[in-house]
Amino acid sequence: MDKMQFQQRLVSLQEHMMNFAIKLTANRDDALDLLQDTTLKVLDNQEKFVDNVNFAGWVMTIMRNIFINNYHKVVRVQSIVDQNADLYNLNITNDFISGSPDKIYQIQEVTKAVTELNNELKVPFSLYLNGYKYHEIAKKLDMPLGTVKSRIFFARKELQNALKDYQYA
Repeated sequence: MDKMQFQQRLVSLQEHMMNFAIKLTANRDDALDLLQDTTLKVLDNQEKFVDNVNFAGWVMTIMRNIFINNYHKVVRVQSIVDQNADLYNLNITNDFISGSPDKIYQIQEVTKAVTELNNELKVPFSLYLNGYKYHEIAKKLDMPLGTVKSRIFFARKELQNALKDYQYA
C-alpha cells in the first residue's frame, strides 16, 4: 500500500475513530485530542503496518493503547500528595475523571484488568504501555526479544477477553 492509499484509508476511518474515542473518553474534547494523537501516531508508524493486517483493527488498537497510556500518566500525576498540604481545604479539580459514571467504571475496569494479569505478562506489558520499546524491555528484564513480544501479545489477548464489552464494534 502506498502512502496516498494509506492516508486515504486513515481519513475514511475518522468517523469510526471519533466514535470509538468518545466511547473511551466519554468527553468530546478528550475524544478529539485522542483522535488527533492517534492519527499522528498512525502516520508516524505507517512503515510498521503490515498490508495483510486488518487496518481498522490496527488503528483502533493504537487508539486504545494511547488512551490507556494517557490514563496511567494521569493516575501517576494525581497520586502524588504533598504531605504538608492541608488535605481538608484542597481545591481539587478532577477534569480527567469528571463526567459520566460510565467513564469512571470503564477506567476502573481497564485498570483492574491490567492489574489482574499475572506478573509474567503484566511486567513487560506495563513497561510497553509506559513507552519502552521491545528491545529496551528485553534488556531491562534480561530476557529474549521474542519472549517479550509474545508476553505482550498474550497480555493483549487476555485484556481483549477481559474487556470485550468495551471493544470497538
